[in-house]
Amino acid sequence: MKKILATILLCGTLISSAFAGSDPTYVYCDMVGYAKLLSLTGKVKVSIDYGEAKGVFTDQRIKDESGKVQSFNSMIDAMNYMAEQGWEIDQCYIVKTEGEMQTHWILKKKKQ
Repeated sequence: MKKILATILLCGTLISSAFAGSDPTYVYCDMVGYAKLLSLTGKVKVSIDYGEAKGVFTDQRIKDESGKVQSFNSMIDAMNYMAEQGWEIDQCYIVKTEGEMQTHWILKKKKQ
């Protein structure tokens, strides 16, 4: 029952994202946060999906200007970083699978 409910919730979110993504004045991305297992620091791993084609070994983690992978204390820390880059939150949802929980934040910013 939980899997069915999660699937329905995910489908509804994806459908509403598709309609929201049709606004020609914005570009969208999906910021995904993963809790680092066995981490003593409590930091989160964050990746960004800009909707681009990606290869098998594509690294989607957030990097700074020098190419170094950014580390974040929390999803709020990651969102503050993205806000500095001009992104704002459009919607959020959580996907729970066996042993892992992913937090998805759909972000948008005005096209330049």
